[in-house]
Amino acid sequence: MLEITVETENWERHVRVSADELEGLVRRIGGEGDRFLIVQRIPDLPDDFAQVWHQVGGAYTVEHRDGSADRHFQAPADTAEAVSAALTGWARRKARWDEDLTWSRLDMGPVKEVPPLDLDDDERGELEQRVREVLAGGYATRAELAELAEDYLVTADRRPVSHEQAVALANRLWLERVAEQATWEGETDPERLTRAFTALQATGVTAREDFSCCRNCGESEIGAEGGPDARGYVFFHSQSTDSAASGHGLPLYYGGFDGSSETTAAIGAEVVAALEAVGLPTEWDGDPGRAITVTPLDWRRRLVG
Repeated sequence: MLEITVETENWERHVRVSADELEGLVRRIGGEGDRFLIVQRIPDLPDDFAQVWHQVGGAYTVEHRDGSADRHFQAPADTAEAVSAALTGWARRKARWDEDLTWSRLDMGPVKEVPPLDLDDDERGELEQRVREVLAGGYATRAELAELAEDYLVTADRRPVSHEQAVALANRLWLERVAEQATWEGETDPERLTRAFTALQATGVTAREDFSCCRNCGESEIGAEGGPDARGYVFFHSQSTDSAASGHGLPLYYGGFDGSSETTAAIGAEVVAALEAVGLPTEWDGDPGRAITVTPLDWRRRLVG
């Protein structure tokens, strides 16, 4: 799989696609409402992306940006094969990946200087702490972090953080976390959790990470996530993620789609077994009315973006 995410005009998001899947997405674009795609690395890095525009009957336009506004380039391409070959080489950081297309630099205009935040020490500390907490959870994108930073201190008569300031703050803290995670070795507990959830999904248990805002909302929405053969579900919500990132364990909520306590208990037992199979310890007494808690847990989720 390529270490990239691909987002399309029609709001689809594809994480870690193969080269063949990437080519399929390139071939697909061109119709109304589905004319472009944006490719970002994993982890996403500021000002480092590629994108493609295509309208049926016309040529492709390929762009890539390499770290700053003065490193933004554009090239035409006649075929989907040429585009997908370039994007695959870019994703793999292949030497001379760009040599088969004719590139020209795009003038993006002058870069506006972002003024420093006009916050006192308490407000700045509170804002950065909250952004770092969400970063530690590991599910937010850079755009979502910037939105959080922009809105967090807003009151009825004051908006102290501009969009540009929020983006700059989110990028700085994001890059700090990227540098930190570069020192991690081996599989982390959140990656083990994903492996367990993937195995449960394959057996008919709808499994969702960081799903919804709370237990009530999650349980009311999880039914729409399951396929026709789904027997039950397991999920944790964003507040659960905060708990895990703070070192307090991860509560999981589960149940059977038939609503019976017997099925719920059986699903709970399956969840515990799947977690134990990947080496994650749990606390659960078999009571279908109690959450399963994954603990102790070293929450180091690698960023995607």
